[in-house]
Amino acid sequence: MFEHRVPRLSPGTRAIAALQLAVLLIAPLGVPPLLAAKAPPGVRRPAATPADLRRIAAAYYDSVKVSYPVASSGQALHTWDDRLTDYRPEAIDARRAYVQRLLAQVRAIDTATWSRDDQVDWVLFRSQLEAAEFYNRVQDAEHADPQTYVNEISNGIFSLLTKDYAPARQRALAATARLRATPAMLRQGEANLTKPVSLYAKLAIDAARGGDELYTESLMTLAKDLSPSERSALVSSRDSAIAALHAYADWLAARAKSMPPWRAMGTANYEYMLHHIYLLPLNADQLTTIGQTELARYRSLEAMLPDPRLANPDPSRAPRIPTNQADFLKTYQAREKEVIDFINAKKLVTLPPYLGPFYIRQLPEAFKPTSPGGFMNAPGLYDKDPSGFYFIPTYDPKSKNFYIRAAIEDPRPLIVHEGLPGHFVQISISNHVSDEIRRQQGDGVFAEGWALYLEEVALHEGLIAQNTGGHGQVLRLSRYRAARVGVDANLHTGKWTFEQAVQYFMNEGGLDREAAEGEAAGAASQPTQKMTYIVGKLGFMRLLGRYRDAHPNDFRLGAFHDQVISYGTLPQSVVEWLMFNDPTAVKQATRQDTP
Repeated sequence: MFEHRVPRLSPGTRAIAALQLAVLLIAPLGVPPLLAAKAPPGVRRPAATPADLRRIAAAYYDSVKVSYPVASSGQALHTWDDRLTDYRPEAIDARRAYVQRLLAQVRAIDTATWSRDDQVDWVLFRSQLEAAEFYNRVQDAEHADPQTYVNEISNGIFSLLTKDYAPARQRALAATARLRATPAMLRQGEANLTKPVSLYAKLAIDAARGGDELYTESLMTLAKDLSPSERSALVSSRDSAIAALHAYADWLAARAKSMPPWRAMGTANYEYMLHHIYLLPLNADQLTTIGQTELARYRSLEAMLPDPRLANPDPSRAPRIPTNQADFLKTYQAREKEVIDFINAKKLVTLPPYLGPFYIRQLPEAFKPTSPGGFMNAPGLYDKDPSGFYFIPTYDPKSKNFYIRAAIEDPRPLIVHEGLPGHFVQISISNHVSDEIRRQQGDGVFAEGWALYLEEVALHEGLIAQNTGGHGQVLRLSRYRAARVGVDANLHTGKWTFEQAVQYFMNEGGLDREAAEGEAAGAASQPTQKMTYIVGKLGFMRLLGRYRDAHPNDFRLGAFHDQVISYGTLPQSVVEWLMFNDPTAVKQATRQDTP
């Protein structure tokens, strides 16, 4: 579950979430045009070069850093830790106009004479701009999603707490500035929300009312070195921010009945995302078929277990049950060494020397509504600290939460997925890619597919024994991720309601009601994210088979793994182009019609 690097994304995708957010939202800060909009009559427009592309991309990324200070903090760039995003209408409009203008310029480039690597970078940069333009045009979060403004401050504080990148006092002063700006930011949010969606409002209300401990407890750990006046300013700003968040929740609740219900984006928009953002040569019906096929496969494999109940995590089968939260986290962490030793013994992935430690932490309550299973927080794109974290829900030995029960019985499948050699390792390697356009890419199909694929590798290679609770857990995790594909495609093409999605997760995916509601909420909030796991896993299996055929005499599984993750977190069609010099899948995806 990679929550690509913003705490709002669904489980697992956190590391890439902030990365994706940073690339999705752009601001005009004097970036020079790549091409002239229109050449004078009779004057031939000069052809753009790969150097031009990289120059404009670099300036584009620089503009993102300044314009989205909270996203920058989340990526471990702490230059603007005392600021929040400017949500004034003129700032929003300027950002959107800039994206449209730049996308038109990039689309117009003729790359026919460019090298393969330069063409790849053009395709990737264009897909980043396509994503930005799409989310502005279709999702329109500033005007439709009340979570935008709650997330801004919760992420703004959370990003100051996750690592000790600076003295506690410095981070506390930055938090004071952000908290001081919160009431005005929320008032601006109320003015901006001209068409708030009721489902998103409910999630925002839950987060705003349920996240106080982030500010009253977690934040205050930074206050120890403040002077009396500085501490007083922090407390005053904190209390005002909490009051403003609660007032914002009340404002939403008072208007909830008049808000329009969640509405699907429709098939044309959904398939636009598949083709132009993920560069997938698939349509919605093909995705649904994939989900149904994989769901049938994993349900049948569960049935083949000597005891099908092994697929339903049961803490009573654990060698010992932790006594409290601290013991739970310690036990979870202790299994990590076993996984690392196995990776090294089998040479499944080369763990680079710059790889840092991977920690298990408790999930803050503010992020529970749409991340019931927790989320992963990898090193940021600009991070000098190589460590990473997995945030697990609060320990309760009697919990019905799937993820808690699974973590008590056998945490290794989740360690493999979230940590080693899953998200943490893959993203750490991606952060060290030298090509900046590729380093900035955060493809969810690649990231989630890699992590889910590794769960099955762990089973087949012997880390997890056959016919055990761990084996059953791997099957159940793939089963419910297969269910996610049908939910994602049917929700966003308008074939299913939200409640149908919840029921499908429960009946077909094997989840409890709490987990199913969280999964459905995440699916509705993040179109296409839920399909990334199974689609990506199948993509890696396809690449593995092709790699095996290309290396009949020198095939080694670990060598495939090392090569496939060396390129960065790229669309799998692009990886296929780079590995096998075959652009067919990219061409099939990008020739699709736009909505």
